[in-house]
Amino acid sequence: MTKNLLTSAVFAGVVAGPIAALLQFYFVIPTLLEGELFETGARIHFGADGSPQSDRGSPGMGGDFGRHLMTVGFNIVTYVGFGFLLLAAMALTEMKGFTRITARSGIIWGLAGFIAIQMAPAIGLPPVLPGTIGAEVEARQAWWLGTIVASSIGLWMIAFARGPIALAGVVLLAAPQFIGAPQLDTYWGVAPPELSAQFVSYSLAAAAVGWTCLGFFAAWFWTRES
Repeated sequence: MTKNLLTSAVFAGVVAGPIAALLQFYFVIPTLLEGELFETGARIHFGADGSPQSDRGSPGMGGDFGRHLMTVGFNIVTYVGFGFLLLAAMALTEMKGFTRITARSGIIWGLAGFIAIQMAPAIGLPPVLPGTIGAEVEARQAWWLGTIVASSIGLWMIAFARGPIALAGVVLLAAPQFIGAPQLDTYWGVAPPELSAQFVSYSLAAAAVGWTCLGFFAAWFWTRES
């Protein structure tokens, strides 16, 4: 079982990681590179004349192949790790008789992982462009980690518990959002809000596809190995 768990997680991460990286190259990274123009001052929003207009357009991917190769490698390593955690949870529920591991259920598990790891923390701390100033890093990291733990446990309780325990899962899922993520008292964004919104939507969409593929392929490889 352990060998099946490891190999299935590795294979799933090797497949899902490049898929997520491909989406990032096409959507996320061009927006990120455009944000870096505002961070460095090469492009200015709200210039000296007070105009809210600024040029639009990404500088392109460029020839920094080392950086792009690191992006692919980081995605593979990250999705392999997430695949291991996801499959461990799936295998545990199958052992307890709650559900069976199938490719279809893997998609649901993948979406649940996206909600817990990406979507729930992004409600309070959305992805930000370069140059955006935020609250203290330690406070944001603590809230981010607490949100992931609370959201994961909350979703588990909602899916597999009954009665008051399932209701407690809903409360646990919502609790970090009501507590609130650490925020500054003022806004410090240097990039246009339209660019920031586009970056958030692209980042979350790419993550959603990556997690869905991860859940599907993790379950598919698991059933093949079994």
